[in-house]
Amino acid sequence: MPPAIECLLLDFDGVLVRYARHLRVRHLAAGIGCSAAQVQAALFDSGLERAYDSGMATDAYLQQLGEALQTTISIAQWQAARIAACAPEAGVIERVARIARSLPIAILTNNGELMARTIPLLLPTLADALHGRILCSGALGGRKPDPAIFTRAVERLGACAERTLFVDDLFVNVRGARQAGLQAETATDSRAFGKVMKRYTLP
Repeated sequence: MPPAIECLLLDFDGVLVRYARHLRVRHLAAGIGCSAAQVQAALFDSGLERAYDSGMATDAYLQQLGEALQTTISIAQWQAARIAACAPEAGVIERVARIARSLPIAILTNNGELMARTIPLLLPTLADALHGRILCSGALGGRKPDPAIFTRAVERLGACAERTLFVDDLFVNVRGARQAGLQAETATDSRAFGKVMKRYTLP
């Protein structure tokens, strides 16, 4: 039997929402009047998004993105494109909302710090439970699956690693969490998520 869980730590993209990068690219391109190929090149092919996920400052990130696209990118435009690319997993969110009534929940995501402001807009029913508990790799100075990121995350949350359950859609991240001493499992849809919660006797 695994130890009793005292904190539920969740990945965002792939667990709480289905993320479609092409929709984000298309939405931002339409909003600023350029091609999707230009946005793809500026945001992803250049390595800019990964740099932001790894700790680049938001102002510098938006400035560099705007310069590459020869325009100004506002936070609101960035958020609108990110939101357009996310489809909330209703079954998972409902289950997490039930769990949050009796257990602390948190998010650990490989994203820049703007996602900490954007996730509550996507998950309004969880916003109160997640207040101050959305941890982005950009603010932690590294990315999953580095075990050090999980250690920093549980320290930030004031949690105990061996009593924290982490759920991600990628096994490579689950492996990193386990190396850091967390309980960790993979789930890629609502059914799989429910099975994991049942295994750990969470409501």
